Amino acid sequence: MGGAMLTGWLAGGLDPARTTVIDPHASEAIRALCAARGLALNPEAPPRSDALVLAMKPQGLDAAAPALAPLVDERTLVVSILAGKTVANLRARLPAARAIIRAMPNLPASIGRGATGAVASPEVNATQRAQGDALLASVGRVEWLDDEALIDALTAVSGSGPAYVFLLAEAMTEAGIAAGLPPDMAARLARGTVSGAAALLDATDRAAGDLRQDVTSPGGTTAAALAVLMRDGGVPDLMREAVGAARDRAGALSG
Repeated sequence: MGGAMLTGWLAGGLDPARTTVIDPHASEAIRALCAARGLALNPEAPPRSDALVLAMKPQGLDAAAPALAPLVDERTLVVSILAGKTVANLRARLPAARAIIRAMPNLPASIGRGATGAVASPEVNATQRAQGDALLASVGRVEWLDDEALIDALTAVSGSGPAYVFLLAEAMTEAGIAAGLPPDMAARLARGTVSGAAALLDATDRAAGDLRQDVTSPGGTTAAALAVLMRDGGVPDLMREAVGAARDRAGALSG
């Protein structure tokens, strides 16, 4: 996700000369991106900066914190996208940190179409909040929460959500093949249908349920399919269960 956001920021005009990437185990993709765009990667003496973005796996915070703590003082804005790591968790590992923004972007941030939720600690001033909002908004839409306790639910909906959509396209492809379509054609039709429906949803303020009803003629083929998808134990129930599981896992990652 860090690489996806960095790609989005660079596309949005982030100055590579003012950007340092710290990743002791940088992937080939990150190394190539840094080399191509002139980003400093793992310098011996990383500079202090106005903002520090934490984008490692949540389980890697403890190992990374000793090297990162010296880069933070009371003026540094810390922006964390670590699922489950609370403001208190972050402050315990970065003792000098005061202004902290917890954010949860999603993978479409890499193409500027992300959906990010964020919450700011009380110490974040107006200038820092604007800075954080600019970073997050440069890769898509941003929703600000007033209560940190809600960020696990947000993570479960939008942070993990692209995987649910990809699974839908995957399942539609497999169903199309089972119904007799050639595999390549089934994949193209599923991809085009999912992306087209998403674009239509994004282009209107109408509720998703209203759009669904628009394409569902009583007694028609769509109605027959939806009767299966929406029956007891179907997609609505499974989605509530899935989001609950993701929310609970985010909570379990705290500490």
